[in-house]
Amino acid sequence: MTTIAVGAPGSSRRYLHSLWLLSARDLRVRYATSALGYLWSVLDPLVMSAIYWFVFTQVFHRSSVGGDPYIVFLITALLPWVWFNSAVSDFTKAFSKDARLVRSTAIPRTIWVNRIVLSKGIEFLCSIPVLALFAVFTGAVPGWGLLWFPVAVVLQTALLVGLGLLVAPLCVMWGDLERTTRLILRALFYVSPVIYGVADLPGVFRELAALNPLAGIFTLYRMGFFPNEWDTLSVVISVVLTLGLLVLGALVFRRLEPSVLKEL
Repeated sequence: MTTIAVGAPGSSRRYLHSLWLLSARDLRVRYATSALGYLWSVLDPLVMSAIYWFVFTQVFHRSSVGGDPYIVFLITALLPWVWFNSAVSDFTKAFSKDARLVRSTAIPRTIWVNRIVLSKGIEFLCSIPVLALFAVFTGAVPGWGLLWFPVAVVLQTALLVGLGLLVAPLCVMWGDLERTTRLILRALFYVSPVIYGVADLPGVFRELAALNPLAGIFTLYRMGFFPNEWDTLSVVISVVLTLGLLVLGALVFRRLEPSVLKEL
């Protein structure tokens, strides 16, 4: 089976072109038979935000969790969480879903991970207007911290690529990891600063939360509207862990790729 060498002339261009075509195909297939189309990419975080906003502002009348306006506080983390959750869920079947293409393609097989990151990332970017609308309606005033937003996007992209290079081949080798991953994602939502901020946690819990790479990433997303949410420890740890997972993912993927092809 032939593969395109990394250093071959035009290989990067072919890789990027194929990555775009596969990602665009994913988006077309997802919305081809849907009457609502694009709206599905924002309905999930909108419904979740509405539920948590109602519970924490109308039922329990929160006093020490999050910032005001709370709906904006929620959405700034829920939108990237949906990107993270949907991408990691799809990583578990990244190879098995298109097994025939994976075996026969001449393009580096990292593309089957990266196309998920890209297509889900496009959906995330398309949902940003929802955040802007809520910010306008609630009177949330953006600040210089919005400059951290693209940094958060880049950091989350790197984190997802690293996790995808780990999760995708491991799920081929051990089928039970698909269900295990879904359970971990459910728990991870509540231990990630989505409905609360890192700054809301007391003592040792704040330090433990910083070990979650999503903590620093969500902090960067929120800086545009909630500058008091800054937490240096969680941001630094997020950068270090993301880079570490990216390197580890690349090494594991290279090691397991031949075995994955045999299993498919």
